[in-house]
Amino acid sequence: MKFFIDTAEIDEIRPLVELGLVDGVTTNPSLILKSGRDIFEVTKEICDLVDGPVSAEVAATDHATMVKEAAALYDIADNVCLKVPLTQDGLKTCKHFADQGKMVNVTLCFSATQALLAAKAGASFISPFVGRHDDIGHDGMALIQDIRVIYDNYDFNTEILVASTRHNMHILDSALIGADVATIPPKVVHQLFKHPLTDSGLAAFVADWAKTGQTITD
Repeated sequence: MKFFIDTAEIDEIRPLVELGLVDGVTTNPSLILKSGRDIFEVTKEICDLVDGPVSAEVAATDHATMVKEAAALYDIADNVCLKVPLTQDGLKTCKHFADQGKMVNVTLCFSATQALLAAKAGASFISPFVGRHDDIGHDGMALIQDIRVIYDNYDFNTEILVASTRHNMHILDSALIGADVATIPPKVVHQLFKHPLTDSGLAAFVADWAKTGQTITD
């Protein structure tokens, strides 16, 4: 399963790139606002740092303006993946650029039938929001399972990009279900390293090594 990092903060992305954990990056208007930076400047910097797809989202809600904004966003770098909302105008824009061989990420997906529409429109990625589903008492991971079954039934090439991940179990369940990608906030990526038995085991090894009085290097 590929890891995309859900942030527009360069200082959060770079250390994870150095660990070899970054297959792509997702941004959205809220993350651009949080960064306090110009969308073109920060997106270009991310694209230079990351080899994989970098999702940059349109701000418009009508097809004609989406197309104009998309042209400007695609011009930033070859690895820009256009991000559009799952609306009629968004899917019309998706098809427009998918037919040209461009990457498109369809976002704000909350049902399996919406995901089916996105796949038929040629989306490169579909972004179902599991955390927001959980917030209203639904099972977000059940949505991922349903989409996986539908896409496998019909051999769609659209990749399932699990979004709105909040904790380790979202990542584990995504991998078990067979999601193609999870987009993960940096703090959740760092949580994946943590286990109390790893910490206690390492502490024991360090203590025992000190007792040997040996060194491995001069």
